[in-house]
Amino acid sequence: MKYFEEYKNFFIVGVSNVGSNQMQKIRIALRGKAVLLMGKNSVIRKVVRELTQKNPKLAGVLSYLTGTIGIIFTNANLMDVRKTILEYKVPAAARVGTFAPSDCLIPPGPTGLDPGQTNFFQALNIATKIVKGSIEIITEVHLIKTGEKITPSMVSLLSKLNIKPFFFVMKVETVYEDGSIYDASILDITADDLLKSFMKGVNQMAALSLAIGVPNITSVPHSFARAFTNLLAIAAVTDITFERAKQIKAYLADPSAFAAVASSSAPSGGKAEEAKKEEPKKQEEEEDDVGLGGGLFGDD
Repeated sequence: MKYFEEYKNFFIVGVSNVGSNQMQKIRIALRGKAVLLMGKNSVIRKVVRELTQKNPKLAGVLSYLTGTIGIIFTNANLMDVRKTILEYKVPAAARVGTFAPSDCLIPPGPTGLDPGQTNFFQALNIATKIVKGSIEIITEVHLIKTGEKITPSMVSLLSKLNIKPFFFVMKVETVYEDGSIYDASILDITADDLLKSFMKGVNQMAALSLAIGVPNITSVPHSFARAFTNLLAIAAVTDITFERAKQIKAYLADPSAFAAVASSSAPSGGKAEEAKKEEPKKQEEEEDDVGLGGGLFGDD
């Protein structure tokens, strides 16, 4: 109860397959920033129910207090604390019948296995070749997909290759932040992601506003650009002129001036073409010089 009152934020974390040594390292790393609480879910739910009388916002936490979980209380930056938690990983081998927590990719290259085991790879549709008396995988193999059930053949292959594809890690599942409850994946959203989403909304609003003819702050720049284009078009076919239209009217009055500017703006292209023309000539001259000396080795 003390922690719920002292800290305004906390994580609900999954601790399945997390060993005591790994958990102790996490506790040490979080000292001064956060506190890890482990206990019976029934006791924690009872405490939360009592606290909801003072803080009704905690009532939403009750539905998340199930399974093998722990609670990490903190007043520090949530992203920094989460990063510290996820740094402690323990490699884990694949187990038959379980569901893959992540993808498993087998890199191409030598396996160290003898050619007598090629049938095993063929059964899994893995392309191989024999190099220096050893089986070598030709291309990267996407053996297991996230959420896929692991089969005995997958486990056998990974054990032969001595690959531990997964990790035991304390999973940050749910975040309680000063009364708000949300999924921990929200913490992965960066400022750039927010800016992209905002600009996408601005573009959609501008397109809608222009389509229905209702101006707003998002469509005004596009409206000005269209109006300016129309003014240039009018100035081009009439005697009306203004400062921004002088250049286009000058081009229309004397197209040769435009051609001169265009040719002068790309001198490198002409030089490159001349260089290409000169290269075959030089090669022909070098070939002729070889013939003048007699045979290939300089004999008559």
